Amino acid sequence: MTLRLPGLAAGLLSIAMVSACGATGGRGADDGRLSVVAAFYPLEYAVQQVGGTHVDVQGLTKPGAEPHDLELTPRQVAKVAQADVVVYEEHFQPAVDAAVAQQAGRTSLDVSTAARLDLALVEDGHDHGDEHAGETEEQTETDDQHADHGARDPHFWLDPMRYADVGDAIAARLAERDPGNAAAYRANAAAFRASMRTLDGEFRTGLASCATKELVTSHAAFGYLSQTYGFHQESITGLSPDAEPSPAAMAELTAHIRETGATTVYAETLVSQDVARTLARETGARLAVLDPIEGITSASAGRDYPSVMRANLQVLRAGQECS
Repeated sequence: MTLRLPGLAAGLLSIAMVSACGATGGRGADDGRLSVVAAFYPLEYAVQQVGGTHVDVQGLTKPGAEPHDLELTPRQVAKVAQADVVVYEEHFQPAVDAAVAQQAGRTSLDVSTAARLDLALVEDGHDHGDEHAGETEEQTETDDQHADHGARDPHFWLDPMRYADVGDAIAARLAERDPGNAAAYRANAAAFRASMRTLDGEFRTGLASCATKELVTSHAAFGYLSQTYGFHQESITGLSPDAEPSPAAMAELTAHIRETGATTVYAETLVSQDVARTLARETGARLAVLDPIEGITSASAGRDYPSVMRANLQVLRAGQECS
């Protein structure tokens, strides 16, 4: 997640020469639609659904790229500066945070508050979400040495109803920038919420009775999904999916799988499956692919968020032995 500051500086210089739109709030798309920049795929999809035909949406994270490690080109920084609205999640992509702070302070929407980020960030692959029951939030943050908002699990979109709340926040910001189409944005957000409520219902029904509650994943992206649908997440790595686990961490996770009887290890689409495959082989578990939906590629099990989520549901039903 390293930001290359020289590239960012070059981007800021280039846009200063081209336009002062970052300070004035953008200039809109050429056809009169709102120009919206979305930091990564789930935000891009939500803006498309809520904005409909009234917005021109451009994503900063290319299909197939890992959003955690995004580095912005000068052209992308210019897009951030010129957009009417920039939708991002603070502390998830440092390069985006830096560009927003410099160029889009008055046009940005940080979705973190709407997403209700309340799970501590998993740094070591272990889910500590229920270890501080009964403590105040201040005590929990102190104990975990996670004293700021950036230490929260960012993967809210794997809980459909949190995702719906973000859709409402996007609608409110679009309506603020484009009052003439406010009713359309609200109606689209209501439709988005209804579709997320349907998806949530499918997950609750499909995962209501599962033999295995241990969810062993490639990286710690499934905390909100686990919390919502009754699983306990253990992951090979923490926030960064391409981090290399230590031998001690692998030994601990191997022992955990054997002790709990977990039957499946879940790999991902955007990063190497080698470590997950090794763990599955050594424990006798099955290997399956569970998509964190950080981007859509030809390897995805669907063409958009809802279709990949439904594919995930079928994978979970098989892997967790749900009836």
